[in-house]
Amino acid sequence: MCGLAGFAGAGDLSDLNAMTAALRHRGPDDGATLVDEANRVYLGFRRLVVIDPEGGQQPMPNEDGSVHVVFNGEIYNHGELRKELERLGHRFRTGCSDTEVLVHGYEEWGDALPAKLNGMFAFAIWDAPRKQLFAARDRFGEKPLYYCHRPGFFAFASELSALIKHAAVRRDIDDRALQKYFAYGYVPAPLTLYRGVNKLGGGRWLRLDLESADLRERAYWQFDIQAEQHSPPERVPALADELRELVDRAVARRLVSDVPLGIFLSGGLDSSFILACAAKHRPAADLDSYTIGFEEPEFDESAFARIVSEAIGTRHHQRILSFAAVENLVAKVLAGLDEPTGDPSILPTYLLAAFARETVTVALTGDGADELFAGYDPFAALGPAQFYHRLVPRPVHLLLGRAVEHLPIGRGNMTLDYKLRRALPAMSHAPALWNPIWLAPVRPAAMPDLFEAPLPIEDLYSEAIGIWERSPSRNLVDKTIEFYTNLYLQGGILAKTDRASMMVSLESRAVYLDNDVVEFCRRLPHGYKMRNGRRKFLLKRAAQGLVPRQILRRHKKGFGIPLVPWLRGLPGGLPFRPISGLRHAWIEERWRAFLAGRCDERLMLWSWLSLQGVLRSSGAGN
Repeated sequence: MCGLAGFAGAGDLSDLNAMTAALRHRGPDDGATLVDEANRVYLGFRRLVVIDPEGGQQPMPNEDGSVHVVFNGEIYNHGELRKELERLGHRFRTGCSDTEVLVHGYEEWGDALPAKLNGMFAFAIWDAPRKQLFAARDRFGEKPLYYCHRPGFFAFASELSALIKHAAVRRDIDDRALQKYFAYGYVPAPLTLYRGVNKLGGGRWLRLDLESADLRERAYWQFDIQAEQHSPPERVPALADELRELVDRAVARRLVSDVPLGIFLSGGLDSSFILACAAKHRPAADLDSYTIGFEEPEFDESAFARIVSEAIGTRHHQRILSFAAVENLVAKVLAGLDEPTGDPSILPTYLLAAFARETVTVALTGDGADELFAGYDPFAALGPAQFYHRLVPRPVHLLLGRAVEHLPIGRGNMTLDYKLRRALPAMSHAPALWNPIWLAPVRPAAMPDLFEAPLPIEDLYSEAIGIWERSPSRNLVDKTIEFYTNLYLQGGILAKTDRASMMVSLESRAVYLDNDVVEFCRRLPHGYKMRNGRRKFLLKRAAQGLVPRQILRRHKKGFGIPLVPWLRGLPGGLPFRPISGLRHAWIEERWRAFLAGRCDERLMLWSWLSLQGVLRSSGAGN
């Protein structure tokens, strides 16, 4: 994986060098720059060598040096595209670099290029003859891209921490983005933590014309469900066979690497299926699988990972940690986040990536399967929630919501008391708001306690409402899948995996986000994803015969940490750096109540801790 940065307009080479230096962890192997002094365009790049070590240097030009690209990611169908471009008359100077496909593909197809790519990517192209900068991001936003635009200036980078190294980019906190962070647990695109800085959304491209100063941004793809509602049981065997073949091909595409490669193995269905497919393309004894576990039994899944590894015969790597080991890394991880996250599983994800990076440079992950195949607990809650919402009077909603706050607080990350505290307050609202409120670090009713000028709820959750209302499906499962894939997956899960892996210079590849697998899921009726209360129904059928039975029957368990006891034992207590517009007295009161066991504010307090870590490392404020 790599890091890219650049700008047009104000600035000089010292700005570019500062930006690329901040991306060294994304590309520790090599770095280069391109300066077009006549047009005041600067491109910078940091490289992590994965494909074509000799020929993949960037910025990469076309034949005559008039077009250059900087690129972060992997294009899995670059071989097919290369052949097509060669038939059209393009001449390639490298033997197998996927980067060169982008520069020639742009020459041939222009802004239609991103839609042709099967991969994960963020790239920027400088087209000198047209005096245009063109940039794009992959369909789900696996790879990040931030930018800042104002009259006479445009800058971009793989990370906010690199973008703000340019002297012309300010780091004033965006109040609207901050409220959405506490509402979602992440900052949804196009917003970022900083005012005047945008995040290019997944499935979007932008073009800047330097002569007219016109900036255009367009969507080239968005996930939505285009499926029949009927799901007859007789179709299950054929569909399971088709899905198994698609996942197998997706794995095969992602096994291509010129550096050592491994597979994250949790002991759950998603990663176990990937490992089983990988063993069809490589000798199992040559496959490296990686698992971390914890000494606390309720958070340790390492035994299930061992079952899978032994059944398939892989070279398994396992590390069992005490939470004290995690505790010592918190400050370092939070400082490297770039943007804050309300998901505390960033800590075990970082530890797993760091463990794998000791021996490999690339790792396959199961990200996306829960979103595409209805794997999360809220999918099972949709039916009861619909019944509750229709039949229970609103005043009773409020009474029950208050009552669950007095339940004893459990130690685990998904205990019954925790689920009830998350679920009941959301069901007082319209169905479009159930999913984001179920995940929210701070519920809407508490936003006036936290913010001096809280947003109206329709503004606070405008992204979730928009996705819900635009959905072509009327089914709750379909609508919920669209929420998770378009918002939670992009803003939360993929950003977390990217940051955790790139902090240790590890490339992660999400198998289930392969174009062909995703298109299959878009056409798949919801009755094959969730059937008679069974989540991931068809995915489990597809994995039969490849994955051990006890794994197929397991209840999903999140990748968590003992957050409640850890927060209560936080060394030095909770930091309270002032942020304008927030009511710090309320946070302090909730902190004291949490320590006394009178409330469960684990997600809000973690989100606050994450925000404090990011602000401290960036020097931002308002």
